[in-house]
Amino acid sequence: MALEKVITYDYEVRSEYKHIQQRQRIAIVEDGKEISFSYRRTSFSPDSDVSGESAEIRGMADALWTDAVKEAWAAKQEADAL
Repeated sequence: MALEKVITYDYEVRSEYKHIQQRQRIAIVEDGKEISFSYRRTSFSPDSDVSGESAEIRGMADALWTDAVKEAWAAKQEADAL
Protein backbone atom coordinates (compact mmCIF):
# COMPACT_ATOMS: atom_id res chain seq x y z
CA MET A 1 0.00 0.00 0.00
CA ALA A 2 1.75 3.11 -1.25
CA LEU A 3 0.18 6.51 -0.71
CA GLU A 4 1.17 9.42 -2.90
CA LYS A 5 0.19 13.08 -2.89
CA VAL A 6 -0.19 14.50 -6.42
CA ILE A 7 -0.47 18.28 -6.81
CA THR A 8 -1.52 19.94 -10.07
CA TYR A 9 -2.42 23.52 -10.97
CA ASP A 10 -4.65 25.27 -13.45
CA TYR A 11 -5.11 28.97 -14.07
CA GLU A 12 -7.82 31.36 -15.19
CA VAL A 13 -7.65 35.06 -16.05
CA ARG A 14 -10.72 37.08 -15.05
CA SER A 15 -12.03 40.61 -15.67
CA GLU A 16 -10.61 43.55 -17.56
CA TYR A 17 -8.09 43.95 -14.71
CA LYS A 18 -6.54 40.55 -15.51
CA HIS A 19 -6.96 38.92 -12.11
CA ILE A 20 -5.14 35.60 -12.10
CA GLN A 21 -6.89 32.74 -10.34
CA GLN A 22 -4.88 29.67 -9.45
CA ARG A 23 -6.55 26.40 -8.55
CA GLN A 24 -4.44 23.78 -6.82
CA ARG A 25 -5.74 20.23 -6.93
CA ILE A 26 -4.36 17.89 -4.30
CA ALA A 27 -5.04 14.21 -4.95
CA ILE A 28 -4.26 11.29 -2.69
CA VAL A 29 -3.41 8.22 -4.73
CA GLU A 30 -3.13 4.71 -3.34
CA ASP A 31 -1.45 2.10 -5.53
CA GLY A 32 -2.18 4.15 -8.65
CA LYS A 33 -5.86 4.74 -7.81
CA GLU A 34 -7.12 8.15 -6.66
CA ILE A 35 -8.90 7.84 -3.33
CA SER A 36 -9.40 11.50 -2.45
CA PHE A 37 -8.89 15.04 -3.74
CA SER A 38 -9.40 18.63 -2.66
CA TYR A 39 -9.00 22.09 -4.15
CA ARG A 40 -7.32 25.25 -2.90
CA ARG A 41 -7.82 28.54 -4.73
CA THR A 42 -5.70 31.68 -4.73
CA SER A 43 -6.41 34.94 -6.55
CA PHE A 44 -3.89 37.59 -7.57
CA SER A 45 -4.79 41.17 -8.52
CA PRO A 46 -2.55 43.57 -10.49
CA ASP A 47 -1.23 45.13 -7.28
CA SER A 48 -0.17 41.76 -5.80
CA ASP A 49 3.46 40.97 -5.03
CA VAL A 50 4.04 37.72 -6.92
CA SER A 51 7.82 37.64 -6.47
CA GLY A 52 7.55 34.60 -4.18
CA GLU A 53 5.11 32.71 -6.41
CA SER A 54 5.74 30.03 -9.03
CA ALA A 55 7.38 30.77 -12.37
CA GLU A 56 3.98 30.30 -14.04
CA ILE A 57 2.32 32.99 -11.93
CA ARG A 58 5.25 35.39 -12.34
CA GLY A 59 5.26 34.85 -16.11
CA MET A 60 1.53 35.40 -16.40
CA ALA A 61 1.73 38.55 -14.27
CA ASP A 62 4.58 39.93 -16.37
CA ALA A 63 2.66 39.27 -19.58
CA LEU A 64 -0.80 40.40 -18.46
CA TRP A 65 -0.24 43.23 -16.02
CA THR A 66 0.80 46.01 -18.33
CA ASP A 67 1.21 49.54 -17.01
CA ALA A 68 -2.24 50.37 -18.43
CA VAL A 69 -3.85 47.46 -16.56
CA LYS A 70 -2.09 48.39 -13.29
CA GLU A 71 -3.15 52.04 -13.66
CA ALA A 72 -6.77 51.06 -14.39
CA TRP A 73 -6.81 48.76 -11.34
CA ALA A 74 -5.35 51.50 -9.11
CA ALA A 75 -7.96 53.98 -10.40
CA LYS A 76 -10.76 51.49 -9.67
CA GLN A 77 -9.44 50.86 -6.15
CA GLU A 78 -9.26 54.61 -5.54
CA ALA A 79 -12.79 55.18 -6.88
CA ASP A 80 -14.17 52.32 -4.75
CA ALA A 81 -12.58 53.83 -1.63
CA LEU A 82 -14.61 57.04 -2.00
